[in-house]
Amino acid sequence: MAKITIDGKEFDVDPKLTVIQAAEQNGIEIPHFCWHSKLSVSGNCRMCLVEVEKMPKLAISCATQVTEGMVVKTQSDRVLQARKAVMEFLLINHPLDCPICDEAGECKLQDYSYKHSIGYSRFDENKVHKPKRVELGPNVMLDVERCIMCSRCIRFSDEIAHQPVLTFTQRGTHVVLTTFPGTKLDNPYAMNVIELCPVGALTSRDFRFRSRVWEMSSTESICIGCSRGCNTYAWVRQNEVLRLTPRLNEGVNSYWMCDAGRLNTFKFVNSKDRLNGPLVRKDNELVEVGWDEAIARVVSELKGFKKSEIAGIGSPFATNEDNYVFQKVMREVLGTKNVDFVSHIQEGDEDDFLIRSDKTPNSTGARIAGVRPGEGGLDVTKIISGIVDGTIKALYVLEDDIAQDPGFAAALENLQLLVVHSPVLNKTAEAADVVLSCSTYAEKNGTFTNFLGHTQRIRPAVATQEQDRARDGFAMSRWDKFASQNDRWGRPIKKDARPSWRILTALANAMGAKLRYASSEDVFKEMSERIGTLRGMTYLRLGSLGQKVTEVEKLTPQAISA
Repeated sequence: MAKITIDGKEFDVDPKLTVIQAAEQNGIEIPHFCWHSKLSVSGNCRMCLVEVEKMPKLAISCATQVTEGMVVKTQSDRVLQARKAVMEFLLINHPLDCPICDEAGECKLQDYSYKHSIGYSRFDENKVHKPKRVELGPNVMLDVERCIMCSRCIRFSDEIAHQPVLTFTQRGTHVVLTTFPGTKLDNPYAMNVIELCPVGALTSRDFRFRSRVWEMSSTESICIGCSRGCNTYAWVRQNEVLRLTPRLNEGVNSYWMCDAGRLNTFKFVNSKDRLNGPLVRKDNELVEVGWDEAIARVVSELKGFKKSEIAGIGSPFATNEDNYVFQKVMREVLGTKNVDFVSHIQEGDEDDFLIRSDKTPNSTGARIAGVRPGEGGLDVTKIISGIVDGTIKALYVLEDDIAQDPGFAAALENLQLLVVHSPVLNKTAEAADVVLSCSTYAEKNGTFTNFLGHTQRIRPAVATQEQDRARDGFAMSRWDKFASQNDRWGRPIKKDARPSWRILTALANAMGAKLRYASSEDVFKEMSERIGTLRGMTYLRLGSLGQKVTEVEKLTPQAISA
């Protein structure tokens, strides 16, 4: 270890670190634009200049390695004057269009203008004008006038995404960020440059001009696009999810997430096809009814079947808590051993970075929760065969559009009873006798376990009619408090949807069981007491980053239940 002094305080640090890394590890912020802990050092913004004793000039802290006895000053007069000079230089040709910039409220240049700038410009000449509204690719828009040439996006494309298509052209004040001729920024991780960009030069074509950051609430959540389970923030305005951004978790996804997860995993939450209450089939049509009537219909119908004639399909899209209560109701209340879930594997759609071929967030968690055939029970393939030959007459489906599976699509017509949990009217729901409108992942508390065995929390970002905001710790933006009660289609903003574990608890109790779950945390507490791989876990211990349960290769049925 090397002993160094930063602003009068002594620290023991790894001698392999640079000054900015050593400062960051010890809670000292050195302003910077171009430096990023996951990218190579470029040292071209000069914002991180510090004074090092016995060095004749100010040093860039991002490229200066610590040495034994080094004395660093980050707040000396020389350093403060240098920062002001750098800020004045960067703002000379900047358009200063914060009122219409998507980055406003999240912009390093904006923040540093308040903290480190002189507050005015001595430059009174005409500014250099550069290209605006440049489509770098299908998802990223560029405004070159706002670019401060930090090169973060170039280094990300080269080093992380391995698609070296970005470069600088021209020289001096006329430098322009652009793609190589005939290329586009269209790799699967291209939108990460939006967060990397410290200014408003790179923006999302999907989110562009939809909201200001201070009008939204941000809630810690998990991407449901694949079994990686990237950590995210869900950004909500007027009870509508507007965007997802990656959240730092070095054990899962670091700073990154893929474009597909960012764009395709939340829009169904806002869909005009969302159910606004349970549906029951009457005269061959699905009719909206109250919860009591829907649950009574399910109970009365299920009582007419033998245990062996009932099967349950759990869901790798549902939480651990939902799957646990589901399999418990199937086995202990309905008495069936025919419990399994459908895999959603897309062979070939995987890489060695983040994207996985398993396109569900919780297949590992579903197995841990007990969604697998009991001794003598039927798996998915045999359940389909049982439906076809008439030995399985009633099917209960949890949060999965199984009609997308060719095997199930043809078999569902043979059922006498099909009960489905779904937030939208999908193909499986359209074929159902009873549809119970369940909450989406953005509307409930719970946990997912990714393919590495990492168990992580999801939290409600969007409210439903059933939710008690104080109980669920629901986060509201200032805008939400004054928002209208209807969405863009004139439908109620708060949907009449409930978490699947709560629906199943009500159903079980209507059949004479005595389940006493008041919250998802109660369910998880029971799971951690009864399931070996979750033993000792609590929501509090999982925190923001989650906890790894075990090595994934050890997640056998025997190890899970041990």
